[in-house]
Amino acid sequence: MVSFAAVPLPSSEPNFRRDTIAAEMHGWISSEPMRALVAAFGGELPSAGVDDLLAWLDGFSDEHWDFRKHGKVERDQVRAPSFAPATVELIAAAATALRLVDAEAPPRPAYDHLLVLGGLGRACLQRTEYAARLVRAGAVAVPEVAALGSFRPLTEAETALAALAGGRYEVDAMDAGIRIGFGFGEPVLREASEGSWEVLTYRAAGCPEVHVLAAPSSQPESRRANTPDTYEFWARRISLRATDRILIVTSPIYVPFQHCDAVRMLALRYRCGIDTIGFDPDHATVPPAPGATNPDRYLQEIRSAICSMRALLRALG
Repeated sequence: MVSFAAVPLPSSEPNFRRDTIAAEMHGWISSEPMRALVAAFGGELPSAGVDDLLAWLDGFSDEHWDFRKHGKVERDQVRAPSFAPATVELIAAAATALRLVDAEAPPRPAYDHLLVLGGLGRACLQRTEYAARLVRAGAVAVPEVAALGSFRPLTEAETALAALAGGRYEVDAMDAGIRIGFGFGEPVLREASEGSWEVLTYRAAGCPEVHVLAAPSSQPESRRANTPDTYEFWARRISLRATDRILIVTSPIYVPFQHCDAVRMLALRYRCGIDTIGFDPDHATVPPAPGATNPDRYLQEIRSAICSMRALLRALG
């Protein structure tokens, strides 16, 4: 059976220092599992500095691992390709080592902020459920929780989930998950700019203050709000300090790229510390979607991480 040693992601401690990030990214993209993946698809990872290597991997992964670009579809609408059994085993081993597979507990018992990232409707319910469980069980202490979403329209498949019946947008899925997870009724405050952004605030005895946000797009003429947009919108409303620690909850498969986006959008700007973890699918009330962990999905999100690291490197200057 193929296996690789785990490869760390770029670190982000409070009073963030940028001097080690490039080397840490180089360690991830030049690692043994990355070399093995490239070789399996007919390439050879060059010996190069982080800038040139990220550029090479961007091009290579665009050619071999981007299954969304044909038709510009959502992740759950990709027609999965088939791979030989040995390739499937290699992809699983490499994805595990590169931190896209295993769920992790919060590395620390307390944080200043907990962010739950949006996504497809099913994932919104899974991530908010996990975050609420962490808080309500006392696994992590935090004074503020924020669920970050957008006005992406939900598909028919998403609204077929009972908890999302009647919902229209991703933010509605996040709101449903927060209400279910924490047992909330109506929000105590609703702020909105119709069709652009929205913020719902919940307060209850014994709970941290919880916000559900729909972020505006930074390029509204061409796309919906993406993960960096949601980070930026939330950060503009919070007085982040260099001493703050943020815990981010997402799905395991998205941890590398969404962590690197958080380092770029939050740590570089505010010098705060960031830990990013994936929820545990084995303990989720809502089961994973069919095909959610297909080999092509891991390749797609390894490419996403490469693109996020390239954007982070450009931001470092």
